[in-house]
Amino acid sequence: MHAASGKRLGSAHPREEGPTDLRLVPPALAAWVTAAVTLGAPPGWVTGVVVGCLVAVGSLSAAGRRRARTASEHGGRRPYAWPRASGAAVLLCVAAAAASAGLHGVDPRRGPIPSLARQYAHVTAEVEVTSDPQLTRPRIKGDHATPTAVLLDAEVRRVTRADGSGAVVATRTPVLMIVDARSPRGSPRSPDERSPWLSLLPSTRVRVAARLAPTLSGGDRIAAVLRVRGSGPPEVVGEPSAPQRFAGRLREGLRQATDGLTADARALLPGLVVGDTSRITPELDEAFKATDLTHLLAVSGGNFTILLALFIGPPGLAQRAERRGLAPRLGIPLRATALLGGAVTLGFVIVCRPDPSVLRAAACGSIALLAIATGRRRSLIPALATAVLLLVLYDPWLSRSYGFLLSVLATGALLTLAPRWSAALQRRRVPPRLAEALAAAGAAQALCAPVVAVLSARVSLVAVPCNLLAEFAVAPATVLGFATLATASVALPVAKALAWCASWPARWIADIARTGAALPGGGVDWPGSWTGALLLALVTAVVVFVGRRLLQHPWLMGACVVVFLLVVVQPASLTKVITGWPPPGWRFAMCDVGQGDATVLAAGDGTAVVVDAGPDPRLVDRCLSTLGVTRIPLVVLTHFHADHVAGLPGVLRGRSVGAIETTGFEEPRDQAESVRREAAARHIPVTRAVAGERRRTGGLDWQVLWPPPTPAPTPDGPNDASVALLVRSAGLRLLLLGDLEPPAQQALLRSPMARDLAAVDVLKVAHHGSAYQDPELIRRVAPRLALISCGRDNPYGHPAPSTVAALRAGGAVVLRTDKDGALAVVGAGGGLSVARD
Repeated sequence: MHAASGKRLGSAHPREEGPTDLRLVPPALAAWVTAAVTLGAPPGWVTGVVVGCLVAVGSLSAAGRRRARTASEHGGRRPYAWPRASGAAVLLCVAAAAASAGLHGVDPRRGPIPSLARQYAHVTAEVEVTSDPQLTRPRIKGDHATPTAVLLDAEVRRVTRADGSGAVVATRTPVLMIVDARSPRGSPRSPDERSPWLSLLPSTRVRVAARLAPTLSGGDRIAAVLRVRGSGPPEVVGEPSAPQRFAGRLREGLRQATDGLTADARALLPGLVVGDTSRITPELDEAFKATDLTHLLAVSGGNFTILLALFIGPPGLAQRAERRGLAPRLGIPLRATALLGGAVTLGFVIVCRPDPSVLRAAACGSIALLAIATGRRRSLIPALATAVLLLVLYDPWLSRSYGFLLSVLATGALLTLAPRWSAALQRRRVPPRLAEALAAAGAAQALCAPVVAVLSARVSLVAVPCNLLAEFAVAPATVLGFATLATASVALPVAKALAWCASWPARWIADIARTGAALPGGGVDWPGSWTGALLLALVTAVVVFVGRRLLQHPWLMGACVVVFLLVVVQPASLTKVITGWPPPGWRFAMCDVGQGDATVLAAGDGTAVVVDAGPDPRLVDRCLSTLGVTRIPLVVLTHFHADHVAGLPGVLRGRSVGAIETTGFEEPRDQAESVRREAAARHIPVTRAVAGERRRTGGLDWQVLWPPPTPAPTPDGPNDASVALLVRSAGLRLLLLGDLEPPAQQALLRSPMARDLAAVDVLKVAHHGSAYQDPELIRRVAPRLALISCGRDNPYGHPAPSTVAALRAGGAVVLRTDKDGALAVVGAGGGLSVARD
């Protein structure tokens, strides 16, 4: 109870114990800004800042003494010294931050590594791993996906030129090490085959033959990029330290304990507990990004807060030296509580790795533990400011870390805005627990959203409700996950039981992310710049201001909530009335998926056959949702180039799929294996298309024209192995050519299937309208309507002017998704028409 107010600290008016102590905030902010600016600055400039600040501090001190002496001589009152003391503190922190940043900024420029990197030299190096290895996710570039690689932060300890022209040089230079994640044969690894580089622990020393390259921009923490030659196993020359080996056993035990869980729980629990995201699929990762739940994928300060709260009590309910939680119930003295808490803090940082958010939470927790040990009152905002100041002085590179910025902003929001917003909601008769949860989610989003927009060029409209719904599951998942971590190495069956219990809240979190990401209006594109961040901050301020007024008018507030829900959910029936999309009776639709293909053949109410999936799961999922497709008897993947198959998870998301049909030529192998993994995860059968095959579903029937059963296409021709279909739908004839190029087009004209090619109504032009078309095929087909799927401003020049001219010369109306958007074909015969989204 507070002596003055008689109320429990942390209740509806958590700040009634006195004014907020902000004295440490200006020094912390000044040090933060100074460190960010002076990193990498010329030494003379840094020296000038340090000397100037020290001179200014001396001047302030001398002026203060003169005024005090003058006042004393004249018998007057001593001048108020607090402003001068605050100014001196800010100047001293600026000087300290500049000195620390200057020293740290020199590290990447010392030694032989920067010079060798500028020469792109081949070297033999002994390096010490300083981070957990991370596997990159493949990125779609045109028709292929970039190969995966293992990334490791490391320090070069010894280096020599590979040609033997230089001596062995001892150094300690930070680098980014990149290793090919493919097998030594150059082929993709199977899902169960991990690169041996992914098993390396921090502090391990390895010897590598590699090529150095400079960083893309100056002012980085690393001095160079070290690209390891080959993809064989690492040559270990120094074992990891004992603490890292212990942490590695704990992390591996957690992986083993979660092996038997469902896919989402198996992927998410290690991320929630120790930041191990190696099992997170690209599709789940995108869902968490779309809902602003990515802070849950990697371990954050929130995890440590939950862990420490179990021990000493929640910070919002114990702002004095008194404790709650397990410590007082177990009879542990104050100082022993602080010592045990310190051990927990150190272990947490080692096991979960010193990420910016973890360091911030550990520093704040350490200050709270120090307050307990000394019997002092815990004050949260000064603790946060002190943590920021100490961390920026210890590691100035944190001042440029987006993760550190987001962690501090979120914590500051919870300490400043959330209590006031919670009190305001409770005054409107919102239940206390709900008010606190709403205020916490809203405050954190309000301060963090502008920074997130800079990183993602997107604003999530469902972030607050998704975080609110997920929050109820975070604490049980985290606590049970840490219990699993602690018991896995000594009692694996017990750990498996705990992991099974933790899997339920983990699956809830994953379901929230997927559901939020699937909403058509769940996010809007936003300028990904600091100007865009400022604009979003202004918009947020306006929304908060208007929201406060709306709280006084419940009916108006309810109407706004309903409108917001309609914008986010976008019910198909309402959207169809407003936009006219999709048009009634549509037969064929071409989705706008950028530089790729995704076409849809209507086969009944909510039912369609999908041909190709495009490069982006989000875009094709949105297209199918707006078309109202919920059942897919068959997905046809014409060939395995990434711009046709990488969006498959979006096609499968939330829909009933009967089977997947593909070409028999499984190249590129990584994309073919990805398709099989997606199908196997959902128990969907995969078949091969063969020329002559006929199928029917609803009012739709089609036959496969290509590829022939023999001979097999040449290994360098995935495009010519594309599945080509002739589709009939209530009198409408459509020809879908995949990415067939002239050799296969000419072979198709010579095949027995050529007799069915004459006079089609709609042609899906091959290969995004490239110049590689057979003129005879265009003349034979003579389409009335030619549709081209291509991306705006694509680097390939698709569609080629010559192809468009040839189609128009044959009498076809040519439409293209880069200019016309998504397209839907309606009618048949003389009533054929096209609607644009």
